[in-house]
Amino acid sequence: MHAGQSKNLDWLLAGLVQRVPYTRSALLLSSDGLAKAFDGLDTVAEAEHLAALASGLHSLARSAGMQFAQGADVRQVVVELDTVLLFVCAAGSGACLAVLADREADAAVLGYEMAMLVKSVRPYLATPARQRVAGASMDPGR
Repeated sequence: MHAGQSKNLDWLLAGLVQRVPYTRSALLLSSDGLAKAFDGLDTVAEAEHLAALASGLHSLARSAGMQFAQGADVRQVVVELDTVLLFVCAAGSGACLAVLADREADAAVLGYEMAMLVKSVRPYLATPARQRVAGASMDPGR
């Protein structure tokens, strides 16, 4: 995805954050944990940290689906902390959407709005798999 394309997605994430009361931030990430676009986070480092967390949570949920639910797809992962809710869902091929909200947020409304955002723009959210560079070694010792 070109830098201009990811910037074009910022307004979608900002719209979600503004539309749902008590929503703090939204982040679009590749399934391997790279931040693609975000709104409501203070720094790129904060976005990258959330992207890594969300990617790991979604990966664990996929593993649970494979092991315990006959390979069922992950609909949503929700982490409930004392003061914050973290939602993570698939957002197209190779992409996820993560949203942070205050505890006062209506989880059903936020989940619905996330699903509608993903459904309406799914092709634009997809992240193609990264290609291995010719001659690059997969051996970390090289």
